[in-house]
Amino acid sequence: MNRWDPGYRPIERSPKGINKIQVGPPLILSLSFVAVIFLGTVILKLPMMTHEPISWIQSLFTSTSAVTVTGLVVVDTGSVFTTAGQAVIAVLIQLGGLGLMTFAIVTLIALGSKISFLQQSAVKEAFNQTDLSTLVSTAKSVLIFAFFVELVGFCILSAYWMQEKGVSEALFHAFFYTISAFNNAGFALSGDSLSAYVGDPIINITISALFIIGGLGFSVWIELHKKRRWQRISVYAKTMILGTLIVNVTAFLLIFVIESDNPATLANLDTQSALWASWFQAVTPRTAGFNTLDIASLEDPTTALMLLLMFIGGGSMSTASGIKLMTFIVLIIAAYNYIQRGAAPRLFGRTISNDTISKALALTMISIGITWIAIFLLLMSEKADFLDIVFEAISALGTVGLSRGLTGELSNSGEWIIILLMYAGRLGPLTLAYFIASPRISRIKYPEAKLAIG
Repeated sequence: MNRWDPGYRPIERSPKGINKIQVGPPLILSLSFVAVIFLGTVILKLPMMTHEPISWIQSLFTSTSAVTVTGLVVVDTGSVFTTAGQAVIAVLIQLGGLGLMTFAIVTLIALGSKISFLQQSAVKEAFNQTDLSTLVSTAKSVLIFAFFVELVGFCILSAYWMQEKGVSEALFHAFFYTISAFNNAGFALSGDSLSAYVGDPIINITISALFIIGGLGFSVWIELHKKRRWQRISVYAKTMILGTLIVNVTAFLLIFVIESDNPATLANLDTQSALWASWFQAVTPRTAGFNTLDIASLEDPTTALMLLLMFIGGGSMSTASGIKLMTFIVLIIAAYNYIQRGAAPRLFGRTISNDTISKALALTMISIGITWIAIFLLLMSEKADFLDIVFEAISALGTVGLSRGLTGELSNSGEWIIILLMYAGRLGPLTLAYFIASPRISRIKYPEAKLAIG
């Protein structure tokens, strides 16, 4: 109706911001994970999913651990859950590991739907990408690459386990462990994880290869596939490859030296088994969560090393969590450059921007703050050894899944704290990156303050 027509009444609009809720990418990501966790909790609570009844919080804990690809468990996955329940856990791991946004965008494409700007922004945050134009191709590449690697792992493990198990059991074990390993989840069908295969080269190579590939970062593998020459790949890809190699080899050598005389770990193993065990324990803290040695029996220096590795985590746009290896490297280079009084920190002949350094520092400090708060709360709620609590908290925030035996003994309060930590560990860097990437520009300039540091 024209405003000059008789009887025209202006439409009363609500004040801006009252009825309209601003929904940004971080909120979409957060609510997506909450929805899947809730759905998984309800499904896992069904009678046919378990051999014995479990409580709602046990179901919630398991669902959260699966969706956040952590691997901490309050009930034994192999004995408590039925085959159907274990299959549901595997699906939850796959959804959480590859990312809900990956599946969502590919589904929209398959249905011929147009992707809105808000959806693109949400996926951009999930993939840690800055170019919206490459999101569709990136999502497709991620799924194709992931399913190809999982298929190879499934075939190898199926062929191996058919030698000692029935066909159906071998196939299901291969299915479950392939998904759990590639997505860095650490869920196992045995109470002692993979300790029975401590010296087995096939299991050690296959499982560790799966979670290293998944934890390196999809962008690195996509770039290697497209460019195929060391000189042509980006600084990020070069740094991730060399950094991962250096960290893994250094950890492997340190663990072998430290644990060689420990009768509870390596001392009673033959040399080949001891080497495989050292390798596996060196790479699994990069948020994989499997173990072939008793974690509680490790020497304190080894435990301290694993705490650092769990806190660092894997690569960006990967199935791993933690503050990410690139964040750690950027902070080291920035600190070294400051000590040397260099003009600007550099990496492979390229300058690292102040914005990147600030982002790395913010991510690290917030992760440290969350960890400290969790440790403080766990010390109040649990009657446990200090080192066990610290290990549990860092393992949960880094979505690693390794434990010194505390998980199954947690109180209800402790379980809730770990649930929130796992959730924060999986989403924290993503949501924080969104806010860091959207600075508020102020026209007001203040005088510079001289502050004493150190």
